[in-house]
Amino acid sequence: MTEKIAKPSTYLTEVKALSDRIVKAQQPIRILDTIKWDDRIKQEFFNSKCKKIPTVTAEYYQKRSLGFDPKEKNHEFHQIERDLVRKLGQLNPLSVIMRRICREYQDVVYMLDARGTPTFANISQDLYGSAQDVFHVGDPTIANLGSMMEETLSQLLQLDFLSEEAKTINAQEAVAILNAKIDEAFPGEGLRAMISDGIIADAAAGTDYIKIRSDALFNKRDLRVLEVHEIGVHLGTTLNGLAQPYCTFLGKGPPSATVTQEGLAVLMEILSFSSTPDRLMRLINRVRAITLAEEGANFMDIFTFFRDKGLDQEESFTLSSRVFRGSTPDGMPFTKDLTYIKGFVLTYNFMRLAVSKGKPDRIPLLFCGKTMIEDMKVLVDLVDEGTVIAPRFLPAQFQDLMGLSAWLSFSRFMTSLNFRQLEQDYANIL
Repeated sequence: MTEKIAKPSTYLTEVKALSDRIVKAQQPIRILDTIKWDDRIKQEFFNSKCKKIPTVTAEYYQKRSLGFDPKEKNHEFHQIERDLVRKLGQLNPLSVIMRRICREYQDVVYMLDARGTPTFANISQDLYGSAQDVFHVGDPTIANLGSMMEETLSQLLQLDFLSEEAKTINAQEAVAILNAKIDEAFPGEGLRAMISDGIIADAAAGTDYIKIRSDALFNKRDLRVLEVHEIGVHLGTTLNGLAQPYCTFLGKGPPSATVTQEGLAVLMEILSFSSTPDRLMRLINRVRAITLAEEGANFMDIFTFFRDKGLDQEESFTLSSRVFRGSTPDGMPFTKDLTYIKGFVLTYNFMRLAVSKGKPDRIPLLFCGKTMIEDMKVLVDLVDEGTVIAPRFLPAQFQDLMGLSAWLSFSRFMTSLNFRQLEQDYANIL
């Protein structure tokens, strides 16, 4: 006898319809595509022998279409927001979450419409944070944390036995290796790695693919990082989000979800012993560059900063343009690259507190889709009631809650120790 599948309630039908509208409304919004600089800017800079600041103004961005009408798009999100109140109510937890997402996408639209102006950078700080943000009153700023890590990493990078191997794997070989890893992790899901010339980074994850820049070179450790970062986290959470029967918005993340996503990805690099001092220093250098730009440094100052770090002209330009994309070369920065370190701190603290409170079973729910830490308490209830389904794909480290809990259980005790006193006590040992 065939088992009958229960029809969703009127409430769940409304949830899905409203969630689907959010997903559809955000589809034409491509933040990174609409703010990146074209190859002409780079070529002109190199033609000047890296002496002339790039010419990127508000007019430069205005000549490039957003792919949608900003006023119409914001009106669309406003209507969804109003319908959420009308159909789900003012205080319903899902209504609160989805209305916040609508407002966040409206901020994204305002930000993109203001490319090349101070407003762009101001909204960027609202969405992704500032290097001067703190996690709690009296805590170090993100910039301070970057400086503290830089001090330790600088010592490690001087050690020959911790130097990275040469990058000898080309893009075509990397794609073949990563496709094998994708097939192993997500068999039959239709995901793939592919060559692309349209990205700034060496690699970037999309909805069902990983793009590899055609001229990028890798070593084995680089590919291991891509495996756990891009495949294990970004593609995995995308699949889990797309599998949601009602809360389909979990398949597409607004900027606030980027903080959790990148934090999880960096945490996975560390938990899997895939990261390196050099990799972490690259992330810290991005924080330092944004810090300098927020303090008034222009493109040439940031380019010199990266050159002084030993990077070649090509990579120094690429990283400097990341800082000022969407802005102007003498304006305030685009702060998305803070999310790696900011997200790591937030997700790590969430996990260690979950263990200390006897709730380690909540940690895997971070992988339900493009989640946000501030929604985790609601997400637990949604999973319990069946509105959200638990993640199907989880990295091995998050499947083993016993091992993860044991590792995290020491965290609160260890962080309470006085590190400066430890340095003195161990002075005659190390």
